[in-house]
Amino acid sequence: MKYRWLGKTGLKISEVGFGVWSVSTVPRRSVDERESMALLHLALDLGITFFDTSDAYGDGYGEDVLARALGEHRHHTVIGTKFGYDLHPPAGSQVDTGLAQDFSPSFVRRACEQSLRRLKTDYIDLYQLHNPPLSAIQDDDLFETLETLIKEGKVRYYGAALGPDAGWLEEEGDAPLRRANLSSLQVSYSILEQDLARKLLPLAEVQGMGLLSRSPHALGILDGTYDRGTIPPLTDHPGPGGQEWLESSLRKVTRLAFLTRDTEATMGQIALKFCLALRPVASVLPDICRPEQLRELAAASETPDLDPQVLEHLTELYDHDFEVEETRE
Repeated sequence: MKYRWLGKTGLKISEVGFGVWSVSTVPRRSVDERESMALLHLALDLGITFFDTSDAYGDGYGEDVLARALGEHRHHTVIGTKFGYDLHPPAGSQVDTGLAQDFSPSFVRRACEQSLRRLKTDYIDLYQLHNPPLSAIQDDDLFETLETLIKEGKVRYYGAALGPDAGWLEEEGDAPLRRANLSSLQVSYSILEQDLARKLLPLAEVQGMGLLSRSPHALGILDGTYDRGTIPPLTDHPGPGGQEWLESSLRKVTRLAFLTRDTEATMGQIALKFCLALRPVASVLPDICRPEQLRELAAASETPDLDPQVLEHLTELYDHDFEVEETRE
């Protein structure tokens, strides 16, 4: 396993991280607790040191199971968790939906204390705003609270995990993020989804922010987990765009056969190497549900880098909606 610095922070993390979402959320990918613990222990054995979770994963379960799996290894690992969802709003309130967000200083402080308790630690390495709306990014009181948590030693660095609701970037550009002085940004980035990472690349380079690539396999489309005969219900796929997106993605994948010619690397490994080729990307967070899958993807860190010409061709394919004629031998 190779390691990279997360932007300008003092956090050195494994190129391949472990997204706890895949073993902690309902239906938890059909992985029971013993299997979840075994996967997390195997990740440690394979050199993975970065674990990304959230208080919203399984209503706190994602933090709880991670703490029990890490045990005495906690101080040799880097934990990223997230905040911003109030999963238990007052009964009868206008936001009593289970998906309410709250970025008020009092809520954030309370959420932080609860995460520290569940994680059985006295500090969080990377505390991330979870799918923040523009109002949160522009809230000075919120960032004052985060700075206070750093001064108190409860948080080392803070960043943001941008979700599909970050449409405000289209109108506002990166100015709000520039002002927020974040240490990291977690975004969906893959061969099939390049827009957001490209848009944020100049900001990341100028401000020294580390990027974390979420869903580098485009929800299992790129690593062969799903095909036309095995697409799961859309309710299990909180992805970018429903059935139309899935059909379009499956069509595009047929244009990528050249990637596995004359190489021992798997498509899953190549998809990770594509993301890691973007300079500010410090770690990729694939969905991991099985031991053999974990071994394969952890090994991607040591596979050869993609040829610059291959990367250029993948950019060209994306820019032309994968309609460029495939001429590579």
